[in-house]
Amino acid sequence: MKIYIASDHAGFHLKKQLIQYLKVKDFEVEDCGANVLDEADDYPDFIIPCAQKVAQDKESLGIVIGGSGQAEAIAANKVRGARAVVFYGPILLHGAADVTGRISRDAYEMVKLTRMHNNANVLSLGARFLTGDEAKKAVSAFLENKFEGGRHVLRVDKITKYEETK
Repeated sequence: MKIYIASDHAGFHLKKQLIQYLKVKDFEVEDCGANVLDEADDYPDFIIPCAQKVAQDKESLGIVIGGSGQAEAIAANKVRGARAVVFYGPILLHGAADVTGRISRDAYEMVKLTRMHNNANVLSLGARFLTGDEAKKAVSAFLENKFEGGRHVLRVDKITKYEETK
């Protein structure tokens, strides 16, 4: 599987760590930039092309990185066919109960569920809120899980149909 990865200056160093991590795990990685650390760069210049490549290459996934990951997900989600989700970090997930009152003890369950239920194809990370190890665990959770299909297909199809009307 090919992984497209991009960051602005805030995510530059984390991106370099993740590229090495992905290569050790035998993933094909394409770095969509930034290629140099430039404090004046603009995240859309790297994130949007990355999301476009993911949307065009249906067998690929993307990872985008910025300071918070929020703006990067917003930019990626402007691309038709990209479904970007933000991983907030393991601390914020502890103690969160679902509608049944169940509390997840798996800090990376949200990442897994976005792949399994939402067919997310871009993971957005906030370099200012994650350690390198936390980011690697999130990336592994994202890459190791697949879309379940079934009842989730209709929901994802509704998103796709909405995109087509824009």
